[in-house]
Amino acid sequence: MSRSDRLPPPRGTHRVFGRTGLRVPPVVFGATCLGNLFVAPPDAVKRQLIAEWFQSVPAPVAIDTAGKYGAGLALEVIGRELSRMATPRDEVVISNKLGWRRVPLEGDEPTFEPGVWVDLRHDAVQDISHDGIMRCWEEARGMLGEYPQQLVSVHDPDEYLAAASDRGDREARLRDIVGAYEALESLRDRGLASGVGVGAKDWRVIAELDRVCRLDWVMLANSFTVMRHPPELIGLIESFADRGIAVINSALTHGGFLTGGNFLDYHAVDPERDSDARAVAWRDRFHATCDGLGVTPYDVAIAFGRAHPAVTTVALSTSRPERVAAMVRSASQPLDESVWDALEADGLISIRPDRCPR
Repeated sequence: MSRSDRLPPPRGTHRVFGRTGLRVPPVVFGATCLGNLFVAPPDAVKRQLIAEWFQSVPAPVAIDTAGKYGAGLALEVIGRELSRMATPRDEVVISNKLGWRRVPLEGDEPTFEPGVWVDLRHDAVQDISHDGIMRCWEEARGMLGEYPQQLVSVHDPDEYLAAASDRGDREARLRDIVGAYEALESLRDRGLASGVGVGAKDWRVIAELDRVCRLDWVMLANSFTVMRHPPELIGLIESFADRGIAVINSALTHGGFLTGGNFLDYHAVDPERDSDARAVAWRDRFHATCDGLGVTPYDVAIAFGRAHPAVTTVALSTSRPERVAAMVRSASQPLDESVWDALEADGLISIRPDRCPR
């Protein structure tokens, strides 16, 4: 699709990102593909993808990345391409998830996530502590060049805690995380970052860290979706809004599962597993309802995740430049109320996201 064939970028869609004062568009662009997740796109494709980000939304464009993505490769690509495009610093907001840093690659593939990252020249190690998070931040500074890390967080603290061998080990790991957040809060307090946040797949860990850290924003992953929206989480989201904490909603299709994929929340679907079988049955009913309404499961999933008034923006990603404009439109255009009526009538949702209190 040529530039002249598609709709213009949505205007006036940016929202203030909580108490950070930053403005963000309806989509935060995920950068995993820039780190060669599953495939290694040519540099020309990565360059075109970033260019599409800037063509599909007005500035500032928001990017979500991490030192873990390709052992720093995604950070390097972002810094290089923004510089090559001569992008003004105030036209981009970079969110960097910290906790992994680069080390030499000693084998044929990286050890930190074998089989996931392709054609890398470095490995990565986890480094979560006060000093470790500062090492990660300094490393990212060098990779991003002149472009600052306005939004900072600890990468997947729920997974770090879940790896504990016993209660004592978990308590020690929690101290590591709190120390890391003390470092991030210091960066913010010194004006070196605009906001400190947390992102996790387990929203209960976000709630736990909210009690011990001074957060400006949170990123939910596969938690508040059209398929899952527990009332306890809805109450937490509304609490964030009441306190001026911005909410990024991500993984709205459960890793592509809701649109027909074979992976659910980062694991292959096993029809012998009761929870997976129930999810597949729910998806079949969901697709039937969407077909009857003439809407796509993707558009409904994105619209649901975006519709709660306390959700500031959604994080979406694609490795295909030609998909970016349509992806942004899905996140920018609300669905007719009849869609929520039908989903509610069919017992597929327990709340209407457009009517949730803030």
